[in-house]
Amino acid sequence: MRLTPDVLMQAYATGIFPMAEHRDDPDIFWVDPLRRGVMPLREFHVSRSLRRQMLRTGFEIRVDQDFAGVVDGCADRADTWINDEIRSLYNALHERDQAHSLEVWEEDTLVGGVYGVTLGAAFFGESMFSRRTNASKIALACLVDRLLDGGFALFDTQFLTDHLASLGAIEISRAEYQKALQSACARPASFVNPPLRTPQEVVQRITQMS
Repeated sequence: MRLTPDVLMQAYATGIFPMAEHRDDPDIFWVDPLRRGVMPLREFHVSRSLRRQMLRTGFEIRVDQDFAGVVDGCADRADTWINDEIRSLYNALHERDQAHSLEVWEEDTLVGGVYGVTLGAAFFGESMFSRRTNASKIALACLVDRLLDGGFALFDTQFLTDHLASLGAIEISRAEYQKALQSACARPASFVNPPLRTPQEVVQRITQMS
Protein backbone atom coordinates (compact mmCIF):
# COMPACT_ATOMS: atom_id res chain seq x y z
CA MET A 1 0.00 0.00 0.00
CA ARG A 2 1.30 3.44 -0.96
CA LEU A 3 1.73 5.69 2.05
CA THR A 4 -0.36 8.82 1.57
CA PRO A 5 -1.51 11.56 3.98
CA ASP A 6 -4.91 9.84 4.20
CA VAL A 7 -3.33 6.49 5.07
CA LEU A 8 -1.14 8.23 7.64
CA MET A 9 -4.16 9.81 9.36
CA GLN A 10 -5.96 6.47 9.37
CA ALA A 11 -2.93 4.97 11.07
CA TYR A 12 -2.94 7.62 13.80
CA ALA A 13 -6.63 6.96 14.40
CA THR A 14 -5.79 3.32 15.15
CA GLY A 15 -2.79 4.14 17.37
CA ILE A 16 0.19 3.44 15.10
CA PHE A 17 2.79 5.75 13.60
CA PRO A 18 5.58 5.49 11.00
CA MET A 19 9.34 5.55 11.37
CA ALA A 20 12.42 4.88 9.25
CA GLU A 21 15.60 3.28 10.54
CA HIS A 22 17.63 6.32 9.52
CA ARG A 23 17.63 9.35 7.24
CA ASP A 24 18.83 7.49 4.12
CA ASP A 25 16.66 4.38 4.54
CA PRO A 26 13.82 4.48 1.96
CA ASP A 27 11.76 1.93 3.90
CA ILE A 28 9.14 2.93 6.48
CA PHE A 29 7.76 0.67 9.20
CA TRP A 30 4.79 1.01 11.56
CA VAL A 31 5.19 1.25 15.33
CA ASP A 32 2.62 0.22 17.95
CA PRO A 33 4.36 0.28 21.35
CA LEU A 34 3.25 -2.02 24.16
CA ARG A 35 3.83 0.91 26.54
CA ARG A 36 2.96 4.40 25.33
CA GLY A 37 4.38 7.71 26.44
CA VAL A 38 1.82 10.43 27.18
CA MET A 39 2.04 13.85 28.78
CA PRO A 40 -0.83 14.52 31.22
CA LEU A 41 -1.53 18.14 30.30
CA ARG A 42 -2.31 19.37 33.80
CA GLU A 43 0.74 17.69 35.31
CA PHE A 44 3.46 19.34 33.21
CA HIS A 45 6.41 20.06 35.50
CA VAL A 46 8.38 23.29 35.32
CA SER A 47 11.61 23.15 37.32
CA ARG A 48 12.87 26.22 39.16
CA SER A 49 15.67 26.71 36.65
CA LEU A 50 13.28 26.44 33.68
CA ARG A 51 10.86 28.82 35.35
CA ARG A 52 13.64 31.38 35.86
CA GLN A 53 14.73 31.08 32.24
CA MET A 54 11.18 31.44 30.91
CA LEU A 55 10.62 34.54 33.02
CA ARG A 56 13.83 36.15 31.75
CA THR A 57 14.06 34.92 28.17
CA GLY A 58 13.79 37.08 25.10
CA PHE A 59 12.64 34.13 22.97
CA GLU A 60 9.49 34.62 20.91
CA ILE A 61 6.90 31.90 20.41
CA ARG A 62 5.31 31.43 17.01
CA VAL A 63 2.95 28.83 15.54
CA ASP A 64 3.13 27.37 12.02
CA GLN A 65 5.49 30.08 10.74
CA ASP A 66 8.15 27.60 9.59
CA PHE A 67 6.77 24.09 9.87
CA ALA A 68 9.26 22.68 7.36
CA GLY A 69 12.09 24.34 9.27
CA VAL A 70 11.01 22.61 12.49
CA VAL A 71 10.88 19.21 10.77
CA ASP A 72 14.33 19.85 9.29
CA GLY A 73 15.63 20.91 12.70
CA CYS A 74 14.34 17.67 14.21
CA ALA A 75 16.03 15.67 11.44
CA ASP A 76 19.32 17.53 11.78
CA ARG A 77 21.04 15.01 14.04
CA ALA A 78 23.23 11.98 13.59
CA ASP A 79 20.50 9.49 14.49
CA THR A 80 17.10 10.36 13.01
CA TRP A 81 14.03 8.41 11.90
CA ILE A 82 12.89 11.20 9.54
CA ASN A 83 13.66 10.22 5.95
CA ASP A 84 12.65 12.14 2.83
CA GLU A 85 9.28 10.42 2.48
CA ILE A 86 8.33 11.04 6.10
CA ARG A 87 9.38 14.67 5.75
CA SER A 88 7.20 15.07 2.66
CA LEU A 89 4.22 13.39 4.30
CA TYR A 90 4.25 15.64 7.35
CA ASN A 91 4.64 18.73 5.20
CA ALA A 92 1.59 17.53 3.24
CA LEU A 93 -0.36 17.10 6.48
CA HIS A 94 0.63 20.62 7.45
CA GLU A 95 -0.76 21.92 4.18
CA ARG A 96 -4.03 20.22 5.14
CA ASP A 97 -3.99 21.80 8.65
CA GLN A 98 -3.51 18.36 10.20
CA ALA A 99 0.05 18.92 11.41
CA HIS A 100 1.35 21.94 13.29
CA SER A 101 4.52 23.38 14.75
CA LEU A 102 5.19 25.47 17.82
CA GLU A 103 8.42 27.36 17.35
CA VAL A 104 10.96 29.20 19.48
CA TRP A 105 12.58 32.18 17.77
CA GLU A 106 15.52 34.34 18.75
CA GLU A 107 14.84 37.48 16.72
CA ASP A 108 14.80 36.12 13.13
CA THR A 109 16.45 32.77 13.92
CA LEU A 110 14.54 29.54 14.56
CA VAL A 111 16.26 28.05 17.63
CA GLY A 112 13.87 25.33 18.75
CA GLY A 113 10.48 23.80 18.31
CA VAL A 114 8.16 20.84 18.32
CA TYR A 115 5.75 19.49 15.72
CA GLY A 116 2.94 17.00 15.70
CA VAL A 117 -0.31 15.78 14.18
CA THR A 118 -3.81 16.67 15.36
CA LEU A 119 -6.90 14.48 15.17
CA GLY A 120 -9.94 15.56 17.15
CA ALA A 121 -8.71 16.37 20.65
CA ALA A 122 -5.56 14.25 20.28
CA PHE A 123 -2.14 15.75 19.62
CA PHE A 124 0.51 13.28 18.45
CA GLY A 125 3.89 14.80 19.26
CA GLU A 126 6.41 13.71 16.65
CA SER A 127 9.73 15.32 17.43
CA MET A 128 11.43 18.41 18.85
CA PHE A 129 14.77 20.13 18.56
CA SER A 130 16.82 22.76 20.34
CA ARG A 131 19.66 25.00 19.22
CA ARG A 132 19.72 27.01 22.46
CA THR A 133 19.73 25.84 26.07
CA ASN A 134 16.27 24.66 27.12
CA ALA A 135 14.62 25.85 23.89
CA SER A 136 12.85 22.50 23.47
CA LYS A 137 11.63 22.57 27.09
CA ILE A 138 10.25 26.06 26.57
CA ALA A 139 8.57 24.86 23.38
CA LEU A 140 6.95 21.95 25.24
CA ALA A 141 5.71 24.20 28.05
CA CYS A 142 4.15 26.58 25.54
CA LEU A 143 2.72 23.63 23.61
CA VAL A 144 1.06 22.20 26.73
CA ASP A 145 -0.48 25.61 27.47
CA ARG A 146 -1.79 25.82 23.90
CA LEU A 147 -3.22 22.30 23.96
CA LEU A 148 -5.07 23.04 27.18
CA ASP A 149 -6.45 26.26 25.73
CA GLY A 150 -7.51 24.49 22.54
CA GLY A 151 -9.46 21.77 24.31
CA PHE A 152 -7.09 18.86 23.71
CA ALA A 153 -7.43 15.78 25.90
CA LEU A 154 -4.47 13.61 24.82
CA PHE A 155 -0.83 14.56 24.27
CA ASP A 156 0.83 11.45 22.83
CA THR A 157 4.63 11.50 23.15
CA GLN A 158 4.98 7.99 21.65
CA PHE A 159 7.87 6.91 23.90
CA LEU A 160 8.91 7.91 27.40
CA THR A 161 12.41 9.40 27.58
CA ASP A 162 14.23 10.66 30.66
CA HIS A 163 13.84 14.18 29.28
CA LEU A 164 10.07 13.85 28.94
CA ALA A 165 9.74 12.07 32.29
CA SER A 166 11.46 15.01 33.99
CA LEU A 167 8.70 17.23 32.60
CA GLY A 168 5.86 15.02 33.82
CA ALA A 169 5.35 12.46 31.03
CA ILE A 170 4.31 8.93 32.00
CA GLU A 171 3.86 5.51 30.41
CA ILE A 172 0.51 3.79 30.01
CA SER A 173 -0.45 0.41 28.58
CA ARG A 174 -1.56 -0.08 25.00
CA ALA A 175 -5.11 -0.78 26.24
CA GLU A 176 -5.19 2.42 28.30
CA TYR A 177 -3.84 4.36 25.35
CA GLN A 178 -6.45 2.98 22.96
CA LYS A 179 -9.23 3.99 25.35
CA ALA A 180 -7.82 7.51 25.71
CA LEU A 181 -7.26 7.76 21.95
CA GLN A 182 -10.83 6.80 21.04
CA SER A 183 -12.22 9.27 23.55
CA ALA A 184 -9.97 12.12 22.36
CA CYS A 185 -10.57 11.53 18.66
CA ALA A 186 -14.32 11.85 19.21
CA ARG A 187 -13.97 15.32 20.73
CA PRO A 188 -13.41 18.68 18.99
CA ALA A 189 -10.31 20.78 19.62
CA SER A 190 -8.41 23.57 17.89
CA PHE A 191 -4.68 24.13 17.63
CA VAL A 192 -4.90 27.38 15.68
CA ASN A 193 -7.50 29.35 17.66
CA PRO A 194 -5.85 29.85 21.08
CA PRO A 195 -3.97 33.15 21.49
CA LEU A 196 -0.20 33.24 21.34
CA ARG A 197 1.39 33.78 24.73
CA THR A 198 4.90 34.75 25.73
CA PRO A 199 7.04 32.30 27.73
CA GLN A 200 6.52 34.62 30.72
CA GLU A 201 2.74 34.37 30.46
CA VAL A 202 2.87 30.61 29.92
CA VAL A 203 5.03 29.84 32.94
CA GLN A 204 2.83 31.93 35.18
CA ARG A 205 -0.29 30.10 33.98
CA ILE A 206 1.31 26.66 34.39
CA THR A 207 2.60 27.55 37.87
CA GLN A 208 -0.87 28.67 38.96
CA MET A 209 -2.37 25.47 37.60
CA SER A 210 -0.01 23.14 39.51
